Amino acid sequence: MHRGRTMHLRTFITSVGWGAMAACLGRARGEANTVPIHLKKHAGLFAKDPRGAARAWFREAKFGLFIHYGLYSLLGKGEWVQFHERIPIAEYTKLKDRFTAEKFDARAIAAMAEGAGMRYVTLVCKHCDSFCLWDTRATDFNSVNSPAKRDLVAEMATACRERGLGFFAFYEHGFDWRHPHGPAPWDWSVKSVRPAYDPPDPFYAPKDRYDFNKYVRYADAGVGELCSGYGPIAGVWLDGIAVPLSGDKGRFRVPKLYAKIRELQPHALICYKSGLYPELEDFMAPEKPQIEAAMKNRAGKPMEICLTMQKRGTKTPKGALWGWLDGAEHVTADEVMAMLDDAASKQANLLLNVGPLPDGSIHPEDVATLKEVGRRLRAAK
Repeated sequence: MHRGRTMHLRTFITSVGWGAMAACLGRARGEANTVPIHLKKHAGLFAKDPRGAARAWFREAKFGLFIHYGLYSLLGKGEWVQFHERIPIAEYTKLKDRFTAEKFDARAIAAMAEGAGMRYVTLVCKHCDSFCLWDTRATDFNSVNSPAKRDLVAEMATACRERGLGFFAFYEHGFDWRHPHGPAPWDWSVKSVRPAYDPPDPFYAPKDRYDFNKYVRYADAGVGELCSGYGPIAGVWLDGIAVPLSGDKGRFRVPKLYAKIRELQPHALICYKSGLYPELEDFMAPEKPQIEAAMKNRAGKPMEICLTMQKRGTKTPKGALWGWLDGAEHVTADEVMAMLDDAASKQANLLLNVGPLPDGSIHPEDVATLKEVGRRLRAAK
């Protein structure tokens, strides 16, 4: 939902319901019953089974682009820098005033992805630090309320649509290091649920006033915006599975969230990493350490393997490999081709990550590598 709209998203949802909202938004944009551009080749199946058409497309897609970009990119130490360095929330918040994204060019990124033979883009719209790359009503901690003054989700979704690429919205759901009522140590046993501030950061609600339901409502609202403000999307990619698995996962009310996504975007695919509610999710997306277990538990479900173009060095902090790492080595075209071959041998897609530089541009080595990969893939046809 964009600022020019007169009704607050959550007020609208409350007054008319999720299903009615989906219908109204579809009619308003002329999108009702329209086949999303990335599913055009499956139009016949889409008319009968939108999700079936999306799953068929996904199995054929083979190759996608992952993008980790946010405030953490400004520091060049990976996406977990706030956690590892225990940066106080007030100090980390100041990074927003330096976020310009001046060279984040969604159309160039989409062209690069298409040229590499990729069929979709998965953009990290919110990571653990809770900074949002879209025009959200849920918080002012977002890219529109920064010097960038831009809705990067809108730009990327539009650029993908122009190229016929699918667009997946990634939302960090299990971890949130900023929300006052986000997952807390007394509720969830995973050690990295919050940075180890000592004493606890005053930004957080104290235990006697803590209300996890407020965080669930916040997350639901954010995902709802991503599913209602950007036209047909390929799907929703939730992360942070370690947290709900470390306690009572039912408190996150994820099945209810899935039902809302289905109402808003009936064709959209849903993933919660390697599977939080496998019977309700459309595909699995393990990282390297999780691949073997995912292969055993996939039960015929589509899968993508998540790898990155940055190489882990001896000094790379654990869990910090996806956002830009200053000085990291980058994979070669030969290595990417080997990744593609390995994914194909597992009947899986490759979701290959780039960590844009602080200004939003893609690392020149990654651009050159993906250009060469595309050349090789075309030559092999």
